[in-house]
Amino acid sequence: MTTVNTTRGVMPTDLLEKREGEIDNENELTKWVEFWYKGELVHRSAFVRLKKNVLAEGVAAMIE
Repeated sequence: MTTVNTTRGVMPTDLLEKREGEIDNENELTKWVEFWYKGELVHRSAFVRLKKNVLAEGVAAMIE
């Protein structure tokens, strides 16, 4: 049995609704997993990978 840490404590995943999403554009790749219990969001995990150094580009634009 697989479990996940939630706002309600450790719960088995078979009691939860799992939702996944993704944003993939020129600046970032973001993926997330959410677990819902009876309409309540009880866990969210996210992974973000920047494809560009967004901060450096903003600083360079201010200098120009």
